[in-house]
Amino acid sequence: MAESKSSSSESATNPESAEKTTRGVTLRIDESEMDSSYANTIRSYSTQDEVFLDFGMNMPVPGKNDEIIFRVKQQSILNWRTAKRLALSLSNLIRQHEDRFGEIEAGPMPKSGESQ
Repeated sequence: MAESKSSSSESATNPESAEKTTRGVTLRIDESEMDSSYANTIRSYSTQDEVFLDFGMNMPVPGKNDEIIFRVKQQSILNWRTAKRLALSLSNLIRQHEDRFGEIEAGPMPKSGESQ
């Protein structure tokens, strides 16, 4: 996973673009082999060394109004340092979005081990 301390709208649209980081290192982002998928739910769990994020879709079971299947489409495994950087990055993105468009209603958090 490529990481950078700065962000650039050009890098999001141009896979060959380069970003300048605060350390003076040029980072080239290659998105040529990237896969994208949509998720409407996430499950997270961890070990002492790693954080596991399962991304997928909550899908209602036809004919059963009280049953939903969490179809996991992708799993990402992070070390704790990367997980913290992800949490900080997402927090900043959410703050910027809410500053522009208003508060996002997240709803109640599920109990530990349940899909979100």
